[in-house]
Amino acid sequence: MQRGLEFGWLSPVIGNQWSDHQPIVLFQERHILPTALTHFDSLWIADHFYGFDAKTDPFMEGWTTLTWLAAKFPTVQLCHHVLGHGYRPPALTAKMAATLQVLSGGRFILGIGAGWRAKEYLAYGYEFPRPPVRFAQLEEVIRICRLMWTEDDPSFEGTYFSIQGAAAPPKPDPIPPICIGASGERVGLPLAGRLADIWNGTSRGTDDDWRRRVDIVMSAASAAGRDPAEIQVSTTIERALPTDDAGSDEWRALLEHRYALGVRHFVLDFGNPQDTEPVLRFAEQVLAPMRAAHP
Repeated sequence: MQRGLEFGWLSPVIGNQWSDHQPIVLFQERHILPTALTHFDSLWIADHFYGFDAKTDPFMEGWTTLTWLAAKFPTVQLCHHVLGHGYRPPALTAKMAATLQVLSGGRFILGIGAGWRAKEYLAYGYEFPRPPVRFAQLEEVIRICRLMWTEDDPSFEGTYFSIQGAAAPPKPDPIPPICIGASGERVGLPLAGRLADIWNGTSRGTDDDWRRRVDIVMSAASAAGRDPAEIQVSTTIERALPTDDAGSDEWRALLEHRYALGVRHFVLDFGNPQDTEPVLRFAEQVLAPMRAAHP
């Protein structure tokens, strides 16, 4: 799968003291996204169950929220940032993904990872095994999804999960791309190289750290007989709003630098802007010139 330069909008589903404890996505759906998303390729929603500052802070459930937004904004791709696979049984994940792909007209990307928030898993009664086990489970989840999306009578017997004739009609067309969020160099990144269409990785650390992570992903792809160029490299950048023209120049320089390091899908978290002025500034002074420079 060859994909060009793309920009995603990450809409916060959390509500905290900075948003008067109202989920930010509710404000953005009314006041920001109708304007903002005309400049973006994709819309991303996180997958957690409750807040981080306080357990009582609201946090909208990811599948429900993304489906609601899919109906309201029919031109953008849709992805979670990213699903914790252990929150839902594999066959249910595959069926939900197939359904949303059909309802959205083929705009869904399955963003998924091994999960990391142990307290949340345990609070909801879900198991939270060690990272090697969670990533081995993730690999089985992905294989189950792809079987259920393509076969009429799929079965699978793995170490952790199994299905017996778990049909998921109507089968999705096209098959949803899979975005794996991972940063672990021993297990997660090689898994992304073997199975991901899109890899979303952390940009924390030095340029050499980033190059090493990319090399691990691409080397694993080659070892699996894949063309590494088929994997779109993605990263998430927070607080991406310029306050003036100089700020726009700084953001353009940062994104261009990341582009030179191989990033092709930027997922941008703009926090909680109260109006569209800084969003339009970013679109006009950062996104548009980059699209023109890298058609």
